[in-house]
Amino acid sequence: MPALARHQQILNFLAEQPALKVSDLATLLDVSEGTIRNDLRALEQMGRVSRTWGGAVLAEQQQFISPWFAERSRLNHEAKQWIARRAADMVHDGASILLDASTTVFHLVPYLRDCRNVTIVTDGIETGMALARQTDHRVIMLGGELNAERALVGGALGEKMLEYLHIQIAFVSAAGFSLEAGLTEEDVQAAELKRHMINSASQVVALLDSSKFGGVSLCPFATVQQVTHVVTDHRLSKRWIDQLQDLDVPFTVCDENSATAFTPGSDQNGHYRIGFANLSEQIPFAVDVRHGLERAANDAGNIDLVLADNQMDGEVALRVSDMLIEKELDLVIEYQIDEKVGDVIMEKYRRANIPVIAVDIPMLGATFFGVDNYGAGLMAGEALGRWLDENWEGHVEWLIVLEDPRAGALPASRIRGMLDGLHSVVKAIPEETTLRIDTGNTAVNNQAIVASALRKLPDARKIAVLAFADDVALGALAAARDLERTGDIVVIGQGADGPNREEMQRPETRLIGSTAYWPEAYGEKLINLAMQILQREPVPPAVYMDHVFVTPKNVGEHYPPNRLQALAYARSKVERGGEV
Repeated sequence: MPALARHQQILNFLAEQPALKVSDLATLLDVSEGTIRNDLRALEQMGRVSRTWGGAVLAEQQQFISPWFAERSRLNHEAKQWIARRAADMVHDGASILLDASTTVFHLVPYLRDCRNVTIVTDGIETGMALARQTDHRVIMLGGELNAERALVGGALGEKMLEYLHIQIAFVSAAGFSLEAGLTEEDVQAAELKRHMINSASQVVALLDSSKFGGVSLCPFATVQQVTHVVTDHRLSKRWIDQLQDLDVPFTVCDENSATAFTPGSDQNGHYRIGFANLSEQIPFAVDVRHGLERAANDAGNIDLVLADNQMDGEVALRVSDMLIEKELDLVIEYQIDEKVGDVIMEKYRRANIPVIAVDIPMLGATFFGVDNYGAGLMAGEALGRWLDENWEGHVEWLIVLEDPRAGALPASRIRGMLDGLHSVVKAIPEETTLRIDTGNTAVNNQAIVASALRKLPDARKIAVLAFADDVALGALAAARDLERTGDIVVIGQGADGPNREEMQRPETRLIGSTAYWPEAYGEKLINLAMQILQREPVPPAVYMDHVFVTPKNVGEHYPPNRLQALAYARSKVERGGEV
């Protein structure tokens, strides 16, 4: 398809479904994700789309009513996007947050679409309108006197409302930031309202592009000590980075492809810089791994964490390794799926004298950490066999095996374990009724692949699906639902990540379970292992996670919902007219 025709197709797709990501568009148009990124870059330069983390929205979805606001939003636009993308990752499902009326915080809006049941308080007219257009979150507008030019409300009424609200995280920006004056604002009324915002919040995250550092405006509204975290861009000078490290405030410096989370602290136990090249920021399991790693690095108090995204692409992983080497790191945690480039990446790190921990996919010369693949597969296969015995009298018409050969021997061992566990309970399923499908390890790609396979088996009513990863399992379930053949399949997954645990709570789900890998617990173990290596203590060549098989019956036991999530769920049920 010519580029111009592809550009028009992209615009058509975004008009129908604004939340499409790069991976979705690549699948729909049957081109590489790199091609889609180039297309979106070109469309953004033409003013047709605004790029977001992992995708884009149509430019007209960001039309403004205030010319002043529109002009300010374009200043340092790129840096504001990087900052907002990173800051949005601090918002969890069920959270109550506050967004001030600044143009920097406004850029958070498209990145909040994937969160659920978030309550958002704002004094920004533009921000409130964008939230209404682009998300389905509950939005509370602060009352008060309208400032039409700046598209915000302020005054005593808004301040009074804040006295009755408890905010978990307040995201604020400022006209200037200095160590002496703290956060400062040009407008007296806006500064006074921001003081009340900060007093109502448990955490205050300041989103400041590098141009704001060193500036002092008329009205101070927060001291440095009142700020929980600062997020800025990579153009911040080394002088400012050094000054911030002397403060007791964590801060993050980010660019388009990476972010460095600095953890201020004393050097009495040594201060280390550790890189983490994540598998993909579009896969829930990998995001959970990163979240756990960030928590553990912050708790350690002496680690600066440099984050990057391998985007499930070997060529990208090679470029990321070059970028991390330039950061002069003490150690790298590498999470990438393409076995063929693993040796090349390791050679780069060896030459740079940087030790490596390989997550889930082994790399020759690296310490392995992650899944006991065969054991994890074995317990899932045995569970599937028991289900088949109890529900289908051990009979299967077709077995679909969803795998990804790129990942090499260990995930293949996971599939081997599933098959061995299954055949230890029910009689062996013949090869002629077994379909082995190479998936792209994403729900979107796999949904189309499984849908095609199911169409070729129109009369089959007992189909068992072994999925080597949870995203793939969800894709198989989505394919069956779209074809109205949910009752024809049963699926087992690997990982027990958040979306799959939610699926298990659906009535009549056909996901019978998933082996838990505990990605949220990777971080603590990885940091402990990294510290052993950095302090030259002996470590085994491989460290494995412990596993359990999570089912719809025991998911609440292993992953009890917290009170906040339970309240958010109950509120959403009531709002929809249902019973709790």
